[in-house]
Amino acid sequence: MVLEGKTVIVSGVGPGLGGEIASRVLRDGANLVIGARNREKLEGIAKDLDPSGERVLAHPFDITDPAACASLVAAAEERFGGVDAMVQVAALDTVFGGSDVATPDDWRKTMEVNVIGSVELTKACVPAMERRGGGSVVLIGSQSYALPPDTPQLVYASSKGALLAANVQLAHELGAKKIRVNTVVPTWMWGPPVERYVKWQASERGVSEAEVKAGIEAKFPLGEIPADDDVAEVVVLFCSDRMRMVTGQYLRVDGGEKMTL
Repeated sequence: MVLEGKTVIVSGVGPGLGGEIASRVLRDGANLVIGARNREKLEGIAKDLDPSGERVLAHPFDITDPAACASLVAAAEERFGGVDAMVQVAALDTVFGGSDVATPDDWRKTMEVNVIGSVELTKACVPAMERRGGGSVVLIGSQSYALPPDTPQLVYASSKGALLAANVQLAHELGAKKIRVNTVVPTWMWGPPVERYVKWQASERGVSEAEVKAGIEAKFPLGEIPADDDVAEVVVLFCSDRMRMVTGQYLRVDGGEKMTL
């Protein structure tokens, strides 16, 4: 119960990583505030996580709206008395291809969510965390920022590289307030998005899903694709006081796939 007595905000909660982080935050003792744009889906997830509603608050919001970010934090303070940690999962990752296909609007929308939104939500949490004597911000990165991805995503990869730069800057800026800022960097995660990719590739190539999955697994020295919940466990650790002297860092959760970096 490493988060006993704490209140944690998780943004971008849905099927996949956001939902897995939310379930483990709750498991490890924290009060939980979950945010995403779709009210109906968010309230359904909250009910599944905690049917009593005693320890989970669902608060729909748009991360591209600074006022909505502030409203999410205010709701957490009003319901649970404070904010101790915030995990920013929300991301726009649907722009594929290189410079020949990416439009200026693609760049603007992706940066607005992945970088500007992350910083605005962090800023909104600062006063609340100060009132608690400090806190932890955990951002979600992508190894594509430094490595050629399996599928070209110039815009997304660039945004995640910018987010890592923001990670260092924010850690330096907020350290005096006892607020830590770190980034967890996943690889492939066995969850809904990768499962859909495997089904698509199997259909495109005329092979079995097992063959596609085995090809991905061959990339990992540990012999399996990390799951959403493997990444979620590391995120929870960064939220906890066990990492109280770790800030401005990033940690890859990749089964050893890119150990040379």
